[in-house]
Amino acid sequence: MVGRLVYLLDTNIILELLLNQEQADKVARFFRQAPPAVLNLSEFSLYSLGVILLRLKRHEAFAQAVEDLLISGACGLIRLAVQDMAQVAEAAWSFSLDFDDAYQYVVAKKYNLGLVSFDADFDRTDRGRKKFRVIFEPDELGLLISTGWKPGLPFL
Repeated sequence: MVGRLVYLLDTNIILELLLNQEQADKVARFFRQAPPAVLNLSEFSLYSLGVILLRLKRHEAFAQAVEDLLISGACGLIRLAVQDMAQVAEAAWSFSLDFDDAYQYVVAKKYNLGLVSFDADFDRTDRGRKKFRVIFEPDELGLLISTGWKPGLPFL
């Protein structure tokens, strides 16, 4: 897959849907239309979802999210090695990011992923972020359609 066609979903994208927040409908539509094999979640995001949802007593929602996103294969799961933590610290210092944003930044950089987030903090980095409304550019959709994917194909 072409590098810019593969994305890392920030934790806030998933929480938007699971907590039925303001843009939950857009996120749900996105998941219904996203082509297979282009979405990834960091291991840190997985654990963050667990911490947040279990704190909110949403145990079933967490288990279902793991099933729908990861076990089903809808999203890949990516992790950083211990050796990558120096880069996380450097990114935090260079771009004034907190740990979770620096971790996501390094994952996106290491694996050449577009970072999809509602968090404007990533706009301060050299990689930026993919704003939710412009994730799939027309030329990207053309490439995806040429591989056999069809818009509206169920995803989750």
